[in-house]
Amino acid sequence: MKDDRFLIITGLSGSGKTSVSRFLEDLGYYCIDNLPAKLIPSFVDLWMREEFKIEKVALVVDIREEGFTTEFPNVVESIRKKIPIWMIFLEASDETLVQRFSESRRPHPLTRKRSVVESVSLERESLAGIKTMADEVIDTTAMSVWDLKKILTRRFLKRKTQQLQVVIVSFGYKYGIPVDSDLVFDTRFLPNPFYINALREKTGRSKSVREYVLQSAGANQFLMELYRFVDYLMPKFVEEGKSTLTISVGCTGGKHRSVVCGEQIKNHLRSNSCYARIYHRDIYK
Repeated sequence: MKDDRFLIITGLSGSGKTSVSRFLEDLGYYCIDNLPAKLIPSFVDLWMREEFKIEKVALVVDIREEGFTTEFPNVVESIRKKIPIWMIFLEASDETLVQRFSESRRPHPLTRKRSVVESVSLERESLAGIKTMADEVIDTTAMSVWDLKKILTRRFLKRKTQQLQVVIVSFGYKYGIPVDSDLVFDTRFLPNPFYINALREKTGRSKSVREYVLQSAGANQFLMELYRFVDYLMPKFVEEGKSTLTISVGCTGGKHRSVVCGEQIKNHLRSNSCYARIYHRDIYK
């Protein structure tokens, strides 16, 4: 495949350009939506001179711009003489596009006195020439957002496996579940060190609290099952294109059990060469 540091995403309205843009941002691309065609050569010159530190760029352009169908082809030809670009054209069947506009209740860009069906047909005809200039055409008719993400992951993720960054948060349920949680695990079924006088004022970072929690009935089995569950899900999140995963582990106050179990999860992930860091949100409350 060509150099994928400079992408241009275009295609039919409703074919998935917005979803592609959001996903490319997760892959580290600096995405610009609807940059006027006349400004693209100037932007390319700035990028080539490295006047701003942007490694990978994705421009999303479409028929919303007046004069797009006449100006954009010339722009593509001119910038291809300067840098290698990879242009993707997204499309879908007329029936699918009409259905998507109906479900979203958003107007088609060409809808004035035309119906959505007529607008879709006109846009397809108008962009036929631009489609032939694309390096790759993706038909999203039968694709879900996740299917589209899988295709883009294979295209533009240079590493065979994406390094998923895991953030582990221990918390107390009495203070609320962290709002950015992807996975939440409850440890309140484990014996509570709070009711042991010698352990009450200590935290889950202390050896005595850790031993008390981990030596309780069911603790090791719980952690082993949790490890298997997390290990199973990690590749699924990578396949989806997720770059950061937040695992929240809670107990009543966020001081003892959740801290111990959170640390154990962190150690397990690091032992499998996974990037993991931990934040004890409520440990001193």
